Order: sequence, then C-alpha cells, then structure tokens
Amino acid sequence: MRLLIVEDEVRITELLRVALMRSGFVVDAVSLCEDARAALSDIPYDAAILDLGLPDGDGIALLRKLRSGGVRVPILVLTARDAVEDRVSGLDTGADDYVVKPFAMSELIARTKALLRRPGGALGTSLSAGNIMFDTIGRDVRVDETSLSLPRRESSILEYLMRRMGRVVPKTVLEDKIYGLDDELESNAIPVHVHHLRRKLADVGATAEIHTVRGVGYLLTESET
Repeated sequence: MRLLIVEDEVRITELLRVALMRSGFVVDAVSLCEDARAALSDIPYDAAILDLGLPDGDGIALLRKLRSGGVRVPILVLTARDAVEDRVSGLDTGADDYVVKPFAMSELIARTKALLRRPGGALGTSLSAGNIMFDTIGRDVRVDETSLSLPRRESSILEYLMRRMGRVVPKTVLEDKIYGLDDELESNAIPVHVHHLRRKLADVGATAEIHTVRGVGYLLTESET
C-alpha cells in the first residue's frame, strides 16, 4: 500500500515515514499544497495523511479542491487544531478521519489501516490463495502451517497479486505501488523480486503460482492438481 504524507514539520514527517514503512507501507512525503495536489493527481495512492497548516496554503482549502476535483483517496487529517468546529469543518470538507497532535503513533497507524479496510478500501484483514494465508494487519504470511518471512517489497508484491487473484497485474502497477518517489528503481527490480518470491513459495509447497505474462506483468493462480 502506498501513502502520501503532506506535512511541513520535518521531524514529524520522518517519524511518520519510519513507523509507516515498518508497518509495510510505501511512503512519499511533500510539504506544500501544490506538491500534494500534483502527487495525488498523478500517483495512485491508497491513502493520504494531511496537515492543515502548510507554508503555501491551508489544508482545508486543499482538501476542498481535491474533493471537488474528483480525488477520492481516503484522507486522514493530522493537525494541532483541536477545537470542535475545526474537526467538524475538516470532516464536512471531505476528510475521512481527524487526529489531533500530539498523537500516539500506534493509534495513527491503526486509524490509517481502518480507513483502508472500509468498503471499497485497499486493505482487507485476511487474504487467501490456495494454501497461502496473508494477515495484512500483522503482515504474517503462512503456507499451510509454515510461517514465511518475506522482505517488505516481496510481501507487497504478494499482497497485491493476492488481491487480484486470477487477473494480470501490469509490471508498471507493481512499480507504482511498492516504490516511493525517492527510491531508485532499476528496470529489472520487479522481475528479481518476483523470482525470489516465486522460489520461496515453491520451497514451502504453496498451491498458488505466479505466472509471468511477457511484456505485460504477472498473474497469480491456484495450481492445477
């Protein structure tokens, strides 16, 4: 899952980035309204965390523009404005949740995941494909009773393929989902991750297979018996 942080306080941004990445998210960050609007228009984010006091404008005005422009990505407002009228204004303008600073990081992450579990959201609690089970909250992958430890990007690829079981996922979509703006992306990065993931699944007897659709992307299907 790919998130955008819109926050101008560097320390808070870094704390959020580290904690969210440890929870399995790909994280980008910007500090200006214009950069946020451009990013949310061009990149398929799964959710955004938005501060309201930004150097080039007000977050409420940005939120209003995003919603009126058709941006429907879930947005969690993170701000020091704690008055009831501020919360009501944020929610009425289109925020999906509202968290006041100072905040507990564990609660913020839980609230972000809750947004993604809403109907139509990007995050389900448990996925299955053949004998593979993926707990997306605990980031736990099991094949039958065997726990499978996967690096973050391999885990993200498996999750995305499981969510689209039986459908071809373009290589470019996987690149967008698991690499941030500041990450270096080599042309063979996704094929290398898929190769390692495919081998690990085969080694523990997974009954779902990743197929390569040449020139397009990848497809996860249950193995034929």
